[in-house]
Amino acid sequence: MKRTVMVLAIVALTTVVLTGSALAAGEGLDNSVKSMIALSCGLGISIAALGGALGQGRAAAAAIEAIARNPGAYQKVFTPMILGLALIESLVIYSLLVSFLLFFKL
Repeated sequence: MKRTVMVLAIVALTTVVLTGSALAAGEGLDNSVKSMIALSCGLGISIAALGGALGQGRAAAAAIEAIARNPGAYQKVFTPMILGLALIESLVIYSLLVSFLLFFKL
């Protein structure tokens, strides 16, 4: 588990570094900057989708477990869960937007 977190942290840090240098590039983009932009787009949306999927899975599992323990609390659990899932999904959409902004900089 610690190794997986360390690998994800290194990948995230690399993505942040590549994104920053890609956005700082001027009009005349050479091939290395274009490849960094493409790599940043792919890694950024991949990490965001992975994180969003893990977060949504944990939220749904916790809500289902809470409803199973107390079926009378269905409405009190269901509405905040839907709100939480929408917020998690919005973070993934923001990452998609950043990837599109980088991609169209090519």
